[in-house]
Amino acid sequence: MTSMTHRFMGACLALLLVLSGPALAAEERDGTDTSDSLKVMLDWYTNPTHAPLVIAKQRGLFQDHGLDVELISPADPSVPPKLVAAGKIDLALSYQPQLHLQVDQGLPLVRVGTLVATPLNATLVRADSGIESMADLAGKRIGYSVGGVEEVLLNTMLEHNGVAPEDVEMVNVNFALTPALIGEKVDAITGAFRNFELAQMAQEGVEGRAFYIEEEGVPTYDELIFVANRDTLDAHRAAYARFMAAIGEATAWIINHPEEGWEAFKAYDPALDTPVNRKAWENTLPRFALRPAALDGQRYEAFEAFLLERGQIKAKSPLSRLAVDLNRP
Repeated sequence: MTSMTHRFMGACLALLLVLSGPALAAEERDGTDTSDSLKVMLDWYTNPTHAPLVIAKQRGLFQDHGLDVELISPADPSVPPKLVAAGKIDLALSYQPQLHLQVDQGLPLVRVGTLVATPLNATLVRADSGIESMADLAGKRIGYSVGGVEEVLLNTMLEHNGVAPEDVEMVNVNFALTPALIGEKVDAITGAFRNFELAQMAQEGVEGRAFYIEEEGVPTYDELIFVANRDTLDAHRAAYARFMAAIGEATAWIINHPEEGWEAFKAYDPALDTPVNRKAWENTLPRFALRPAALDGQRYEAFEAFLLERGQIKAKSPLSRLAVDLNRP
């Protein structure tokens, strides 16, 4: 062959490697599959909600399922789903409410697994505030960090209790939710995670009271979910199914061995060993999905209808565009 032919073939090979994406399925050698490499991005810095991923990696469960998994923390929590949509990473942790909005916007995302199977979002008040129910928030100041769907959830909770949204004053406290409530700059905060913020308040000597959104008129949903690129799902479906199996095994082990699990988890990074994380560990354990790949389709259809009714999406997407069960055809 001429040198030009060699250069042409080399260029074609390089282009093929680029177009194949960041996590090529492993080649088969002598009829045996080697490990599939997966890049998985968390929704934020490592914390107890990520325990099954950390434990699966530490205990070699990913390796047992033929996977080489890299866990990545993002600098910006809004970025992970966008990187999945762009084909830069394989899986990302995201939130079911955001998935509905992103699919409506045209991003090729689909839920392939669940990590935390209940809402964590809650509206919190000080226990000594005299606010006994959401109805008592009329005329009060409510702190928030992010608008959009968070505001829709809060408005639904208020209306469910006979309070018009215009009867409360919304105060943007950026991401200082707990300090704003403890310092009584606001009467309540929304968008707080019940497994963390209550523990943070307790550490500061302030007892909190939570109003849970699924008890206040909002359809229940999966909080933390794994999203993949819908356009390339078929090529990686088997690897993703093995990933979810490893997550399920890690979750079962954590629930069976909570104290040993905590010791293993905090050993992953010394910075994790804090009183708030210790309490959050206990608060989060009952909320992990025991069957991460299993899909409650009705839950996704109901939340899609809720967002459509509230004007947050332009049209209702079919379930198949929103979520799949990797263990079903």
